[in-house]
Amino acid sequence: MAKDKTIYTCNDCGGTSPKWLGKCPHCNAWNTLVESVAENNAPVKNRYSSQFQSLAKASEVTTLADIDATDMARTPTGHEELDRVLGGGIVEGGVVLIGGDPGIGKSTLLLQALDSLQRAGQRTLYVTGEESGAQIALRSRRLGLDGSQVQVLAEIQLEKILATLDHIRPTIAVIDSIQTVYSDQLTSAPGSVAQVRECAAHLTRAAKASGVCIVLVGHVTKEGALAGPRVLEHMVDTVLYFEGDTHSSFRLVRAIKNRFGAVNEIGVFAMTEKGLKGVSNPSAIFLSQHSEPVPGSCVMVTLEGTRPLLVEIQALVDSGGPSPRRLSVGLDRDRLAMLLAVLHRHAGVACMDQDVFVNAVGGVRISEPAADLAVMLAIASSLRGKALPKGFIAFGEVGLAGEVRPAPRGQERLKEAAKLGFSVAIVPKANAPKKSDKSFDGLTIHAVERIEEALTLVRSLG
Repeated sequence: MAKDKTIYTCNDCGGTSPKWLGKCPHCNAWNTLVESVAENNAPVKNRYSSQFQSLAKASEVTTLADIDATDMARTPTGHEELDRVLGGGIVEGGVVLIGGDPGIGKSTLLLQALDSLQRAGQRTLYVTGEESGAQIALRSRRLGLDGSQVQVLAEIQLEKILATLDHIRPTIAVIDSIQTVYSDQLTSAPGSVAQVRECAAHLTRAAKASGVCIVLVGHVTKEGALAGPRVLEHMVDTVLYFEGDTHSSFRLVRAIKNRFGAVNEIGVFAMTEKGLKGVSNPSAIFLSQHSEPVPGSCVMVTLEGTRPLLVEIQALVDSGGPSPRRLSVGLDRDRLAMLLAVLHRHAGVACMDQDVFVNAVGGVRISEPAADLAVMLAIASSLRGKALPKGFIAFGEVGLAGEVRPAPRGQERLKEAAKLGFSVAIVPKANAPKKSDKSFDGLTIHAVERIEEALTLVRSLG
């Protein structure tokens, strides 16, 4: 028998090197090579079982116009918020990777989804590698899933899991978690780069060949990224991230990648005694319940995927020392420094000797530039010590020249604000609706072209 050969695999790109290097020769990332074992005694032709050989059949070259393109059939999970993130439901042969911090609710949500699918007549399978079957049963009873017929398999060996999938042929199977699964073809420990990549590849091929939808639960690193090689995210069809503070009852599920739906779509859940429940009006989470308007608070409408959300932006401006601080939570800190410079240069609002703190309420992260106008108005409001008008919203990107640029899908943002009872809006001129449009009755819309014009208008409204 040939001796096993040690190789080094990159955590980021999955590339290999025969010796350890400080920098990956493929992606040039530093300190990402991890030791693993290449099996010299395993014939390459038997690396994948015969059940996957049908995937490698040669097909004729054809044009796109001649291919019969049909929409993928979707099976609803019974949870509207989860279906929104998935693009309408689970897809036959789809592979979903879901990650999040320990204890945030990944297993709870998936167990609830499997129970709903099973009660709808679908065959389901829950493969647990971290808990025993008794622990899963206790959780189901705690969630109120009495009499659930979800099939459970406590197993971590890949070959046995594949044999069970081939025998049972479920509609959907959950692997909790991919880091605990190992293959006999490799001698490295479960959770190693080689094992995670190999097991995920086998399970992906099994899903495509049999039509089973497979959900892989992945651990995350201290930085919040999915553990294992980066190639794992390229291998699957959908990547979901669980977000939220374990001390808060609200959770966000965000689609980072989705071949069957919109990217950056989010689902909002509330953790209750009976598990995770979808939140039908998530804007209420991100809006503080002030009895009266307070200085330094401005509401904006942001887009998360296809969903408009109202988020409160809070700013606090206080006298600072020789080196004033600029801190932001949920917003880009570098962009905050740029907005302060624009505010000084074009609107005459100076904060060079002030500490400036900006926060997006509710733990939401806003990455789009449409928050610029709301941030600047909140800062000016805090500095003046005077609150913005009641029922006030604003959105728009602000450029370095002081111009207010339009935000995408501005009409949908305004309709959401009008639906929730807001009465005054300052928006970019290009986002202002036509006067004949009656969809915004009750909402007075002021269109502006420059930041100084917006500040002057706010002073007149106050």
